[in-house]
Amino acid sequence: MPTPSTPTSSPSSVADGIHVDPQAGAMASLLDRQRAAFLRDGPPDLRARRTALARLRAAVLSNRAALVEAISADFGHRAAPETDLLEIVPTLQAIDYLRHRLARFMRPERRHVAATYRLGQARVVHQPKGVIGIMAPWNYPFSLTMIPLATALAAGNRAMLKPSEHTPRTTAAIEALCGTTFAAEEVAVVSGDARIGAAFSGLAFDHLLFTGSTSVGRHVMRAASENLVPVTLELGGKSPVVVAPGAVDDRTVAAIAYGKLANGGQTCVAPDYALVHEDEIDAFAARYDAAVRRLYPAGPDSDDYTAIINDAHLARLSGLADEARRRGARVIEIGAPRQGASNTRKMTPLLVLDAPDDAGVMCDEIFGPILPIRAYRRIDDAIAYINARPRPLALYHFGPDDADRAAVLRRTTSGGVGINTTLLHVAQDDLPFGGIGPSGMGAYHGIEGFRSMSHAKGIFAQGRLDLPRLVRPPYGRLVDLTRRMLLGG
Repeated sequence: MPTPSTPTSSPSSVADGIHVDPQAGAMASLLDRQRAAFLRDGPPDLRARRTALARLRAAVLSNRAALVEAISADFGHRAAPETDLLEIVPTLQAIDYLRHRLARFMRPERRHVAATYRLGQARVVHQPKGVIGIMAPWNYPFSLTMIPLATALAAGNRAMLKPSEHTPRTTAAIEALCGTTFAAEEVAVVSGDARIGAAFSGLAFDHLLFTGSTSVGRHVMRAASENLVPVTLELGGKSPVVVAPGAVDDRTVAAIAYGKLANGGQTCVAPDYALVHEDEIDAFAARYDAAVRRLYPAGPDSDDYTAIINDAHLARLSGLADEARRRGARVIEIGAPRQGASNTRKMTPLLVLDAPDDAGVMCDEIFGPILPIRAYRRIDDAIAYINARPRPLALYHFGPDDADRAAVLRRTTSGGVGINTTLLHVAQDDLPFGGIGPSGMGAYHGIEGFRSMSHAKGIFAQGRLDLPRLVRPPYGRLVDLTRRMLLGG
């Protein structure tokens, strides 16, 4: 997900406006307040949880204009419709999904009881863990803070939020939203630089959810392990697109172009590279150029085109393209050319052809508007290429429902899959969202999110007919008979 860049410092505060000293001790005190409140009040019932979600939903809508403005200011430019569609709407849909299904999620589950324990009853109760820590990234600074928060509230928890230091205006807007909606004992916001983030990840939460880069995720997991805090890691990686032979058409390429360039390419599940049949490389490049021109008629100057988050990230992306050129790759500028310099951080979309496998653009998560293309001859070659690399957060397949698609789905492993589309599998609230291996650990969205932030407590109640008591010491003939029956002897 987001690539770390030089941290910036910002004041630290909590949701009720109380200034927090940016030290681990102060944050630990805040955590203690939330835990004490949780223990005092006990797990919230269904009505209280639905009320909390309704308050959050109303706050999102009432703060929408301020959030859209803050996010655009943090990026240097992001169109209001893009923020509405990629941040506000998914947050509202997630809240509604949880509210409508919460009664079912909270219902105890009956479990099987073996014959030897009959007349006993087994059930699983999902109870709140307590206080959830949520560390959010800069690329979708609102939705990737609020959707985990909604999940934590639905599961009956308190929450402490640590938004990214690279989106300070959005962080301030989130602080204002939470401060007018929740008491600090319910939801608190801690802001600050990377040093504060490191201290935050070392707190003794009951669960920690981190969204960010794989490299930082390793540090977060290491810090959480000191207190044996369970973690959900939403990371990233190089998500491939497999384009089946004959599937290079306008619809396919338009979907890939949108998925690649939404939010300026700064999306954890954006297509990172495309595997295209060797006979269709040129056709794909031509259609990709046409698709980008339709999406952004004025090229990078289009108002709908999002800027790169900061100068350091832009320099990293430019470095990836420059290295590929030096090593013999064809780097092609895509779409309408820039006419002015209205925003110097709006990067021209690029296609990269024939890059060496060990070039940075083929090894590092790109997180920008650069799309490498790699040719394949047989579907087995494409599958082998994917499997030779770390397991990705997303995988996309474009083509018919045939043996080749079945082979891709069966023989590759990824966090999630989109078929004949990009990005939209993440918008399905009833599907788990998460990675595997270097692309993440655990999942949220769907009932999986509710369960990840709940403790599944198994309960067994013995019935009046208590057969197990017949095999207690002192052991005798009845125990021998029982042993033979149970062991098949």
